[in-house]
Amino acid sequence: MPLLALPFPAIDPVLIHIGPFAIRWYALAYIFGLVLGWRYLRWLVQRPGWRITPLELDDLLLYVTLGVVLGGRIGYILFYRPDFYLSHPLEALAVWQGGMSFHGGLLGVLAASILFAQRRQLAILEIGDALACATPIGLFLGRLANFINGELWGRPSDAPWAMVFPGGGPVPRHPSQLYEAGLEGVLLFLVMTWFALRPREAGSEGRLTGIFLIGYGVARSIAELFREPDAQLGFLLGGMTMGQLLSLPMIAIGILLVARSHAGARRASLERS
Repeated sequence: MPLLALPFPAIDPVLIHIGPFAIRWYALAYIFGLVLGWRYLRWLVQRPGWRITPLELDDLLLYVTLGVVLGGRIGYILFYRPDFYLSHPLEALAVWQGGMSFHGGLLGVLAASILFAQRRQLAILEIGDALACATPIGLFLGRLANFINGELWGRPSDAPWAMVFPGGGPVPRHPSQLYEAGLEGVLLFLVMTWFALRPREAGSEGRLTGIFLIGYGVARSIAELFREPDAQLGFLLGGMTMGQLLSLPMIAIGILLVARSHAGARRASLERS
């Protein structure tokens, strides 16, 4: 254990109070993540090869917002604390206290995107490819909000940058929220942007979605090696955490989508020749 640990920057989770209302960094992370992701996609889909239009993205934003919030909250309740919320059902509404699951939010966005695609007669994989490119923006801001809230801290560490988190006991810990912000946010955004800016091949729909699923699953699994498991769950099958277990099917589906997109691109190329 280090003789000195970095002090945790005591940032108030509430940015400003307006009468009885409080504007929290956590809520702002979701708002700015959605808005910045939307603006980024409006620019991206104007490049050649995209069939979804900026106006359709404007309508999709509402569906995605509902999918993120409802799916993220329901996923957290079902995956991480079902017993608590079964005993305290009204606490499920207290989203301002934190408690959102990315994997639940992903399922919520998937359901919302399928509904949107059916109503607008759009290809679901085209929508998935677009959303996959913007999601790391929200992940980056969300992990920064986790850090500000002093939640989801890391495992005990003797690293010189380890921190003593409020509520985490006197032991210095990995700032795993920042690791996740770097891996799931910055690095994954750069990877997705590099692939997104390459010319889109006919028949390759779903490739960006698959790359995102693989990238997030791997990044989350690595970050979980430094993150303290949820106290009510601990380590699960084979010493894995819930985050790692939920990431395994994401990686598998991502590989299938990438393989499918390459096969589709080859078929389209043969048909043109």
